[in-house]
Amino acid sequence: MGFFEIIHSIASHLPVIKAPATPPTAKERLIWTGVVLVLFFMMYNTTCFGVKHQAGGLDFLQAITASKIGSLLTAGIGPIVFASIFLQLFNGAGLLSLNLKDKEDRRKFLETQKILAIVLAFVEGIIFVATMKVSIVPIFQNLGEQIILAPNGTQSLHAPYTMVLVVLQIALGSIIILYLDEMITKYGIGSGISLFIAAGVAFSIISGLIALILGPGGVVAIMSEGGAEALPNALLAIAPFLFTILVFLVVVYAEGIKVEIPIAFERIRGLVPKLPLKYFYVSNIPVIFASALILNIQLFATAFQGNYFTIPFTNIDITGIVHAIGYVDSQGQLRDGLLYFLTPIYAGKGTLAHWEFLTNAQTPVYHIPEWIHAITYVIALSLFSLLFGLFWVESSNMDAKSVANQLVSSGLQIPGFRRDPRMLESILNKHILPLTILGSISVGLLAGLADLTGALGTGTGILLTVGILYRMYEQMEQQQMFELMPGLKGLTS
Repeated sequence: MGFFEIIHSIASHLPVIKAPATPPTAKERLIWTGVVLVLFFMMYNTTCFGVKHQAGGLDFLQAITASKIGSLLTAGIGPIVFASIFLQLFNGAGLLSLNLKDKEDRRKFLETQKILAIVLAFVEGIIFVATMKVSIVPIFQNLGEQIILAPNGTQSLHAPYTMVLVVLQIALGSIIILYLDEMITKYGIGSGISLFIAAGVAFSIISGLIALILGPGGVVAIMSEGGAEALPNALLAIAPFLFTILVFLVVVYAEGIKVEIPIAFERIRGLVPKLPLKYFYVSNIPVIFASALILNIQLFATAFQGNYFTIPFTNIDITGIVHAIGYVDSQGQLRDGLLYFLTPIYAGKGTLAHWEFLTNAQTPVYHIPEWIHAITYVIALSLFSLLFGLFWVESSNMDAKSVANQLVSSGLQIPGFRRDPRMLESILNKHILPLTILGSISVGLLAGLADLTGALGTGTGILLTVGILYRMYEQMEQQQMFELMPGLKGLTS
């Protein structure tokens, strides 16, 4: 029995979301989407039994995986996304040899992806607990006739049975998300993965806004104190939300910028459609990869946690060299060294304190001002975004040569030019290369500056959400949902 036969035999015993016999109406799609969102938010706000409530930390990871550390969605859509990435890489390298345009090969791919996602759900649950990103609380544990009380102040290693319980809850949450994604794809609007990312970011923005208004030091508390400075201080307190709106509007405007190249069908005279090339030609992919790289650099730096280092098998002290590269405190955060300049600066202590920190504070690295740290981070994020943008265009067949071949194979050409792939490539390259460079740098700048301003939901989260909502809007137009339900135009305008 071959590999895919084994996969199929396993997948045949797994639950399946059946496709509807007839296409759902617009109203039914909205209802199913609403039901799934309710279930998502219930899981998003349910803390795992045996876990200390977690808040904050790994903001970027939580934004792109629709996760909330400590909840049932600690891993979020991570297992699904990583399973897809791994299989795409394996298939691209020729290890799977699947033609995704073939119906049978696509079935094999999707079955393998589902099983791998379920396996990764357990693996990620173990990683989150074992690395203490999820803290275990001291609770009674029952194993047969034996009852164990985990001592106060201990971590997961001292609570093995609770650890297993938490891993199971995290894995189950991601598996449920896997099926909710299938439900959205077949019965709802758009993609479940995209919807969950947008929902998670939107929730963080709304909860952040409520905290800015009603929380300690919020608008209500400031205005209740009265005085001449009450109004200016209230505006400063609400500034992160104002920056969020500003970034949102800038991204929406940029999403609408595009270059339209007229094309013509070889066999249909008079019909001249246009090929739209967006300013964000590679969407927000570059900043996702760039942010992930910076996150991995920070995670890698945890290897530098400690106060004394020597070369293995010798007594040569290299502590000074290691700390010059990066010093990690007891909380696992980079606090010193060159790698410190790649860490984002988030506004977590109010607008005034944040700007005071940026303008007057000094880094631990030779007392270099924090504003240089901020500029370095934004530049690094932009340059990494540019590199990943160029890489993505080449690896995903979005370069001028690939697009030209696709147009020719579809019987399309640019009016006034010969139907030659090389001619089309030279014309398209005049637009695609500049759009790739400018778009990649722009998304990096927007995400970096949004993080510095303290915009709610993080810069990357806002970019993702706007892109997702924009694509959902276009899909709803294609499905003519606005014609069926004119009231939707009022909700989206």
